[in-house]
Parts: sequence; C-alpha cells; structure tokens
Amino acid sequence: MKTTGKEKTFLHGLIQIAAAFHHHTRRNPAGFRSLLEKGLTKLDQFGEVVEGIDLGGLRSQLRPWRDRLNADPPGHGAEPPLPKINME
Repeated sequence: MKTTGKEKTFLHGLIQIAAAFHHHTRRNPAGFRSLLEKGLTKLDQFGEVVEGIDLGGLRSQLRPWRDRLNADPPGHGAEPPLPKINME
C-alpha cells in the first residue's frame, strides 16, 4: 500500500511493534529489542489517539517490555502482559 508522511511513519511503527513480538515468540531477543525500539521511537512522535487507536495506552503497555530488555540482566523477572491495541 502506498502512503506517505506521518501516516506512513505511524503504520510503519505499528508494523515494527507487531514484528518485534513475532521475534519474541521465535526467541530472537536481538530482533525483538531492535524492532521494539524502532517502533516505539516512531510511535512516540504521535499523540494519545491516532486513527481511533489508543496509542498512549499502547505505549504504556510497551514501556515495561522496554524496561525489561534494558534491565541488568536483560529479561530478568516476569514478563509483562502482552500488549493489546484498544480503540477509542
């Protein structure tokens, strides 16, 4: 699909988050970390609600995953709940 500008960045960020969790299920921590960071960086450019998606809520669900990856040692402790995309 062809899109440009902010819409492209937004969609790419969501896709990167989805791909990050695919890497997580495949036990690829490097891919998980990389795509989670890239996706969050893109989504952090947007407000709380975009295209009806509760983006603020999604980001707050993703931050514990980022914190867990950045812990010493990485991945220490229980996994946070899997994130869910909610509509406003």
